[in-house]
This record gives sequence, C-alpha cells and structure tokens, in this order.
Amino acid sequence: MTAVDERPAPPVEAPRHRPNRLLALLRNSWRQLTSMRTALVLLFLLAVAAIPGSVLPQRGVNPEDVRDYFVAYPDLAPVLDRIGAFEAFSSVWFSAIYLLLFTSLIGCITPRLRDHVRALRSKPPAAPRRLDRLPQHAVLPAPEGGAAAVAAALRRRRWRVVVRGDEVSAEKGYLKETGNLLFHSSLVLVLVGVALGSWYGWSGNKLLVAGEDNAFCNTRQQYAESKLGPRVSSADLPGFCIRLDDFEARFLESGQPEFYEARVTVDEVDGERRPAGFSVNSPLRLDGANVYLLGHGYAPVIRYTDRFGKSQTSNFPFLTTRDIGLTSEGLAAFPDVNVDPATGTRDPNLQVAFSGLYLPTAPAAAPFTRSEYPTERNPALNLVAYRGNLGMDAGIPGSVYELDQRQVRAGKVKEVGTKLLRKGETWKLDDGTTVEFLDTVPYVTLSVRYDPGATLLLVSSAVLLVGLMGSLFGRRRRVFFRVLPADPTSGSPTSGSSLVEAGGLPRTDHPGFADEFAQLVAAIGGDGRPGEEAGVDRDGDDRAAAREGAE
Repeated sequence: MTAVDERPAPPVEAPRHRPNRLLALLRNSWRQLTSMRTALVLLFLLAVAAIPGSVLPQRGVNPEDVRDYFVAYPDLAPVLDRIGAFEAFSSVWFSAIYLLLFTSLIGCITPRLRDHVRALRSKPPAAPRRLDRLPQHAVLPAPEGGAAAVAAALRRRRWRVVVRGDEVSAEKGYLKETGNLLFHSSLVLVLVGVALGSWYGWSGNKLLVAGEDNAFCNTRQQYAESKLGPRVSSADLPGFCIRLDDFEARFLESGQPEFYEARVTVDEVDGERRPAGFSVNSPLRLDGANVYLLGHGYAPVIRYTDRFGKSQTSNFPFLTTRDIGLTSEGLAAFPDVNVDPATGTRDPNLQVAFSGLYLPTAPAAAPFTRSEYPTERNPALNLVAYRGNLGMDAGIPGSVYELDQRQVRAGKVKEVGTKLLRKGETWKLDDGTTVEFLDTVPYVTLSVRYDPGATLLLVSSAVLLVGLMGSLFGRRRRVFFRVLPADPTSGSPTSGSSLVEAGGLPRTDHPGFADEFAQLVAAIGGDGRPGEEAGVDRDGDDRAAAREGAE
C-alpha cells in the first residue's frame, strides 16, 4: 500500500498590496508642509523676502525714487527689476512663500483646534493613586463639608472642577493654548487681509497743483502712477474730483516741519460739492478710498514771450531735492512757441526750455545752489535757458521734470544763458525773447488708496496681540485633592479627624506654581504639612514618571 501524506497543505499567502508611491509622497509632503517647523521656516523666509520691499523703492509707493535708483545704479537696477525687487510684494517668489505659509498655518491650526475643543469639553482626569509622587504635595485638615467644600473653594478661583466621591480634580490654564490658537488664527487672517488688499485694492499717485485749471478726477489716465489689483478694472474706480485750493505749512526755526494741511474742494459722483481739509496723519476719505498727503512743493509761474510777441504763461512743478530748505529742481518747457503768424508754421529748432533750481529762501550771496529755509522768505529762480529741438515731437516718453540730455549731446539743443530771477523780474534772451518769473503756487503729492482688507488687518492684528499675551503668560496646571481618614497612630495634632491630601503639577514650566499651590492649600485648609510629617509613605519613585502617569 502507498503511504498517504496526511499533513495539511501550507496556507496560500495572499498577494501583498503594493503601496502607491505617489500617494505616499503626497502624504509625506503634506505632513512636512503642515508641521510647525515648516511654518516657522516659511515665516522666516517671508520676513527675509520682505526686506527688498523695505530697503529698495517700490513702484506702487514712490515711482520717482525708482526712477532715481535707475539713474544712480544703471547696471544694478535692471537686474533687480528683472527679479521683481521694485515690486517685491507682488512678485512671484513672494507670492509663492505667502501661499505656502498660508497653507501650512491652516494645516497646523486645524488639528490643534480640534484637540483643544475636545480638551475644553472633557472633564479633568481622575486623581492618581499616589499623590505624594507629584511635584507639589501637602496634607491639610479637611474643611467642613469635605470634597464639596474643596470644590467650591476651587471654583471661586476659576478652576475647572470635577468631584468623584471623595476626590476632587481641577484644571486651569487653558488660556495658553487658546492664546496660541488665537495667535496663529489671527496670523492666517492677516494673510487673508493682505490678499484681499492685493486682489481687490488699487492705488495711484498724483502731483496736484493748486488752481481751478488743475483739478484732478479719479481716473486711471490722470494718475502719474497707478496700480490696480487683478480683480479691479478702470471702471471700478469711484468717481470724484479734487481741486487744491490752498496749502498751509509751518516749520520750526530749525527747518523741521511742524504742521501740514491741504484744503481742497471735492466734487462727488452725486453732484455734491464740498470743501475739505486733510493732513499727513489724517487722510481724506472718499467712497471707501483714502487720500494721503505725502509731500508738497512749489510750482513757479513763468511767462515766455517769443520773437513774434506771443506770450505763454504756465506753472511748472519743481521737485524737491529733499534737503531741509526745500530746494527744488525742474524744467519749464515751451515747445509750441515762435510760430510764424504769416505762415502758421512752427520751427522745431526754435523750441525753448528752462531748467534750474527754485530756492524758497535764497542765500544773500552766491553760490545760489541751496535754499536756507523751506518757506518763501527770499524766493529766487536760478534758470538755464536752452534753445533747439527738445525731442518732444518724436512721441518717445520722457520726463517732464528734466531736459532730454540725448538732444543736448547730439547738439540739437544748445544752452543760451543763465540768470537768477526774483519774483517779478524779466530776463531778455539773446534773440530778443523774454522770460518772466511771475509767482509761485503750491502743489501737493497725493497717494489715493483703496484697501478692502484694512479693517480685517486691524482687527486680526489686535486679536493677534491678545493671543500672544495669553500664549506667553498662560500656564496649564492641575491639582488633585483626596479626603482621607486620619491615622490615629500618627501622633498628629489632627488625629481623629479627616485629612485632605493634595497634589499638583504644572503641564508646562511654571516657576510660580509652588507658591500658587501653597496659597491654594492655605486657603482651603490652613498651612498644610509635608507628606512625611503626616505619615504618608514615600517609596522614592521617580517623580517624573509619576508626572507622566498623571498626565
């Protein structure tokens, strides 16, 4: 007979499921992105990325400074411009860090918020079996009422209390985690506010000269520099017009500014016309937009009479050189002069321009290169006359505040003389034409801005500070009380009466917890006594292990 193998067949192993490497990569990447360490690194990178926006001039704030930077650093400025250094807060790299930080903070906050809500709804844990192993321990006479009296005393001091028979458990210090969550949630709201201002906000800069003919209306074409968010079009700008009526400035004898105020007339979209005034720290609010006063200066009023006896009068804003005396430089161009009345033709080679310095308070003697005081105590206009083709007919954009030096280098524009003029004085040029310095009118530089996230930024910043205070000064701690019968053989003065054993531990480092625990024990049952004096057995176990067990 053939032997039959009755041993059971080996079990057939089920095929192993291969993990999806893409899902594993995405899961690990998400965990890394939402870790607190990554959030801190991204916050640091965001602060570093904001440095160019603080150090370098920005087009959206002061385009004149950007232009001056290109002039001062012709090799470096184009490189910085290519990487978005002059528009740092709207650059691709800043936006990428911004969005990653936003995502990381939300990923960090969501699970912590869930755990914190669960902790707030849960009851304090039961007292550990050996209270003498806790960092703080005392034995005190039981108050009248036992555990209920202990619980009432703790509640009066705003502890979260639960009574389990003869045991009382209490917790305090949730303000620390609440402050942490408020801080990080407010940081997210700050990012949301910045995003709202970037997407739906707009801004523009305007130099406004006083006078009826120089009124400014809120259209993009009338701004010297404007910036609209991606969700804003030119048609979304509110309709209002502003006319500068007067500007008042007061200075100390040292030349330091003391007071600025611009007085304007506002025409709103509903047809209402009203006077208004605003200063540096008090912007003018119109249809949700804020009109800020950034600076001021003088616009000399110059009259030029050409060789045919035709006169042109205009005011030309001279930009301040930012010295304490408001020395200003600019250009007065007259491209449409010397038109032959017989033929009606204009010779482009007979265009005239005057560049120079305006000194509100000129020195008593030469050199006349710097004003001594910002108000008009001894005004003087130091002009250099040029004649030739100014290059304005070529259609090439150029600055209205300085002469095109390419025309000068090419010999198409030539200097014909210099002269220092006081108010009311006339200068006769070599071809018989004259230029007269009539007067000056003030001008102001305005920044008109609309930021829908400003209110959210203000509120979230205030809540952020409140949360930070709670996070810094809040301390999580627990105390436990157990009512025990006294040991009649202990020789204690309280023999024959009930005792209360108390223990406490801080959940975080809290140097003042020992004093707080002592005050709490004294308020409940007197001075309290150490566990050894009450006959409580200690076996020398490590208190750190007891702390972990109690948590």
